[in-house]
Amino acid sequence: MESPKRCAWVPLDKPDYVAYHDDEWGIPVHDDRLLFEMLILEGAQAGLSWYTILRRRDGYRAAFRNFDPAKVARMTDTQLERVLATGNVIRNRLKVFATRTNARVFLAIQKEFGSFDAYVWRFVGGKPLRRRPRTMKDVPVSTPESDALSKDLKKRGMSFVGSTIIYAYMQATGLVDDHSADCFKARS
Repeated sequence: MESPKRCAWVPLDKPDYVAYHDDEWGIPVHDDRLLFEMLILEGAQAGLSWYTILRRRDGYRAAFRNFDPAKVARMTDTQLERVLATGNVIRNRLKVFATRTNARVFLAIQKEFGSFDAYVWRFVGGKPLRRRPRTMKDVPVSTPESDALSKDLKKRGMSFVGSTIIYAYMQATGLVDDHSADCFKARS
């Protein structure tokens, strides 16, 4: 049986990447824990391939308390140093320590808006922006929406949230649905 057509960026020889595309990418997320997880993972991906992060996702979950932002916000310098020394994560000091800072900002946003979900979905008017690019060249690396969200997160004190990272985050969490026109997910 022939495999369904997928977005061109999906390497068909990597089953975990295929599963990520089919079961997560572009699907609207309204769970604050998962929104936090993806925010941290997308920031960790800066300068690397997504597959590098995807392969370490379980390591990130173990190192960062299954992405419970309250628990991450309370991590000590010693605990973060241990993550750097022994965790199955990208061992970049700035990224690892930014996880705690970003968790604290995340909690402040939750307190202000009632949930991070309520906050973040405002940037797309409460529903996914659906685009159907014909080629990879048609997919932007940033948009006015990702610019605005990035700027606001930075103003609040987050790091590793540049507009390109945030656009990838918006795609990953379904704020934006960029499945290509010929992808089977574009019909769902």
